[in-house]
Amino acid sequence: MTDISDYHEQLQRDAQFLCSDQRMDTGLVDRLVLQLNRIYPQILSDKEAHRFRNLSVPTKVRLAELLKHLHGKGEEACNEFYRGLHIHAEDVYSSLPTRVIQREVADPKWTYSVAIDPERHVLNDRGPMFFLSCFSFVVGVAILYYYREGETLRCTGPFLHCSAARLSKGAKDVLFSCAEVGKQKKLGR
Repeated sequence: MTDISDYHEQLQRDAQFLCSDQRMDTGLVDRLVLQLNRIYPQILSDKEAHRFRNLSVPTKVRLAELLKHLHGKGEEACNEFYRGLHIHAEDVYSSLPTRVIQREVADPKWTYSVAIDPERHVLNDRGPMFFLSCFSFVVGVAILYYYREGETLRCTGPFLHCSAARLSKGAKDVLFSCAEVGKQKKLGR
């Protein structure tokens, strides 16, 4: 994508988005028209401003006519419209298609960091019941290991070996060593 520095061309590309965006309501369009009329009367005369602020005409129609009028006025008029939009509605201004393209060209990692960031905090997709079952299993094994009486550990050895079937290598080693240590302690008594 090329960098779009021509406001005249930007307005042509953003016109459809602006006309379809729900945030471009009557109040915002009126504020933009008033700013262009009061600060830059050479861009928007009093008669033209009155026409674009006519409430009997739907806002979308007035906005489309305003954008067409500004496009016809040239580069400076389009630049001042963008400046007014940035002042009065920064959220709309930052979500314009040409602004999004400029951000992507300026920082290509920006789009990837936004897409990856929310998923970074997801530990797994199995849900809370998986966590509770794993936690319960570990607590059960700890209780069997630390509070064993008599023959309890002899029964837990085969249980620990079978339960390690789907665990990682490190977890298997820990469970097997617990079972072996328990057997040795039992035999050493």
